Amino acid sequence: MKTIVGSNLERTLAGGHFALTAEVGPPRGPDPADVVKKAKILHGVADAFNVTDNQTAVVRMSSIAASKVLLEEGLEPVMQIVCRDRNRIAIQSDLLGAWALGLRNVLCLSGDHQSAGAGGKLNGHPGAKNVYDVDSIQLISIVKGLRDNAIQDGGDAISPAAPFFIGAAWTPFGPPEKFRTIRLAKKINAGADFIQTQAVYDMKRFAEAVRRAEDMGLTEKAAILPGIIIPRSAGMLKYMNASVPGIEVPDEMIQRMKDSADPKEEGIKITLELIDGVKNLSGIKGVHLQAIEAEELLPDVIKAAGLLPRPKID
Repeated sequence: MKTIVGSNLERTLAGGHFALTAEVGPPRGPDPADVVKKAKILHGVADAFNVTDNQTAVVRMSSIAASKVLLEEGLEPVMQIVCRDRNRIAIQSDLLGAWALGLRNVLCLSGDHQSAGAGGKLNGHPGAKNVYDVDSIQLISIVKGLRDNAIQDGGDAISPAAPFFIGAAWTPFGPPEKFRTIRLAKKINAGADFIQTQAVYDMKRFAEAVRRAEDMGLTEKAAILPGIIIPRSAGMLKYMNASVPGIEVPDEMIQRMKDSADPKEEGIKITLELIDGVKNLSGIKGVHLQAIEAEELLPDVIKAAGLLPRPKID
């Protein structure tokens, strides 16, 4: 595989290594100390680190700014960018600015609906107007144009080009399920280089979805990294199963967590089993591991999974 951008994530995958990405959520305020703290915990445990873009439609420090903080701390970021909050002018402006700051990986997403941020202790912005001037497939195409053709979506040339390693999301269990593979193909055809999936807990169904993608030749065109969120309680699994689109948790896994004397330890065991499961699937090139505001769990879990040390790419 020929590298275009030269990011660590791209070179790791090009070298045939089983890639590992993790997630860093920016704070809900302007102090970068929280990002720095997470960076110190996670230094060296993954090949690149996703920086979310106002996830669950809650206002947080911008993905670009938090990504730059990570970069300064010696971690390679994967900047997320969503279609919900920007039109194509603002998106391209942000992409050019991100490239100027040294960011080389971007994950193109639709973004959670603004109603997702309301409830619990947070007010969110349920009355905000979503934008969706372009969808995630069009966004991928825009990033590819900036990279490969040095041209904006409107046709204006840029100099130099802004090469990004382009990522996209796949929700294999979202209804209608078979259409999700077709949508994955559209994203890859638009220019996605790597794919991170919605969290996977039903390994049998996921294997079937990957087999469909493999039959279409998609696993050879883009690197698929299944998402795994470390579960910490039965309630967490029940919530994701009921409320997060595209996440399917088997009843027996929820019951297993409920019956456990130490749910956190049981969740780690489940995570290690899931990592082992995806490592043995044909067509899978890595894993995307998330702890959701419990980043301190990641180093020990990654070590226990046999994924340390990470490969050194010259």
